[in-house]
Amino acid sequence: MRVTQMMLSQSSLRHINQGYDRLATIQDQLASGKKITRASQDPVVAMKGMRYRSQVTEVEQFKRNLAEAYNWMDTTDSALDQGTQALARIRELATQAANDSYTPEERANMAKEVAQLREHLESIANSKNSNKYIFNGMNTTTAPVQDGEVTTNNQPVEIELMKGVSVQVNVNAGNVFTNELFDDIKALEASLQDENASGEELSGFIDTLFGHINNFVAERAELGARVNRVEMMENRLMEQEVIAKRIMSNNEDAEMEEVIIDLMTQESVHRAALSAGARIIQPTLMDFLR
Repeated sequence: MRVTQMMLSQSSLRHINQGYDRLATIQDQLASGKKITRASQDPVVAMKGMRYRSQVTEVEQFKRNLAEAYNWMDTTDSALDQGTQALARIRELATQAANDSYTPEERANMAKEVAQLREHLESIANSKNSNKYIFNGMNTTTAPVQDGEVTTNNQPVEIELMKGVSVQVNVNAGNVFTNELFDDIKALEASLQDENASGEELSGFIDTLFGHINNFVAERAELGARVNRVEMMENRLMEQEVIAKRIMSNNEDAEMEEVIIDLMTQESVHRAALSAGARIIQPTLMDFLR
């Protein structure tokens, strides 16, 4: 086959252009730190990258859910602690009042403190987290205690913390904040204001209040067990995040040492191609006629 000057020139230019393309690809890797900047450069890497990035995004969403769960459970635990302390103080007042040495005036003052503590318990029952009532189940927009009456929704509030795994973050308010609780406190107030109430009658409230305190403690203990589970899930989620990001990095990130070496090599090859091309393209017909 006869090789003409035109064929040599076109072949040389084609190889030079291919060298420019390889240089552009390497420079993109160097600038972006990624193996590819367009899916067409390597569809396999691109498809895997989409899958791995989806996993990382999923883990990040679970981390946000985890923060919401902690906020809800911490708020609930704090409210139950305050409620337990208020009930303990009411029980302490009932124990003191059961002593017949107190005068009617002193018992009346105790009744005033009990009334304040009852109102405090009502405000605790209407505690919020992120503008949501935490002691009214799924009905988070309605206060469970209104005008001294309790209407609680006992449906569990669950948050998904891992794929397919949800954890209840609220407690059963029907076991702690009940009409029975507030009725018993009101009955104690009435007895303290009754000058004819005996110490024996007042001592009957001690065991009743102790039962309510036990309900608070039991719910708080169950909540604590769920908090421990959430903490273990958090550790597992952190491990998944590290693994997912490492896999995504291995798939997408370019090895900068290799990229720099490839760039230097390609630059040398490109200069050699330009030099050779200049010698091939330079001669004209006049050069051959001399």
